[in-house]
Amino acid sequence: MPALFIGHGSPMNALESNRFTQKWGELAAEIPRPIAILCISAHWYINSPTAITAAAKLNTIHDFYGFPQALFDVDYSPLGDVQLCERIVCLIEKPKIQLNTEYGIDHGAWSILKQMYPRADVPVLQLSIDSSKSPEWHYALGQQLSILRNEGILIIASGNIIHNLHLIDWYHPNHGFKWAVRASDKIKQLILQ
Repeated sequence: MPALFIGHGSPMNALESNRFTQKWGELAAEIPRPIAILCISAHWYINSPTAITAAAKLNTIHDFYGFPQALFDVDYSPLGDVQLCERIVCLIEKPKIQLNTEYGIDHGAWSILKQMYPRADVPVLQLSIDSSKSPEWHYALGQQLSILRNEGILIIASGNIIHNLHLIDWYHPNHGFKWAVRASDKIKQLILQ
């Protein structure tokens, strides 16, 4: 099973048909049907131990504001997989992953999955990002999780190349910080190469 990084963009992508959302649907048709999906969303970014959703069903989290009511009306509530969560916790000895029965599925996950698997008929688990840890630490965690791909579990990371909404200059939204533009351009260049 592949591992995918998908820049989810605006939450409105959950409702729209555009070149991005169409590609997400095409991807779902091109790859084998997963037995479950492990999604790491940039929106579950916490300063505590890494957590994984451990509920039998995930509730839709509308973690945004200022959008049309139609977006708040979206209900994408897939089944979870408690046994798989428990297995992942046992599989990953360091860091210790905590089971979380309260968190649902945020728009970083459901806005993509709604386009890929619109019937919400594939179990979904969501893994948090630990803001206190380094990129190298998260990379090592990803290496440990990669074994799940051999079992038919699709791993999706969702965010954007530059995804720090706390640093956006909302008064000049078309002018990014120079470091962000440089980083984004460099990543695009590397992808094209």
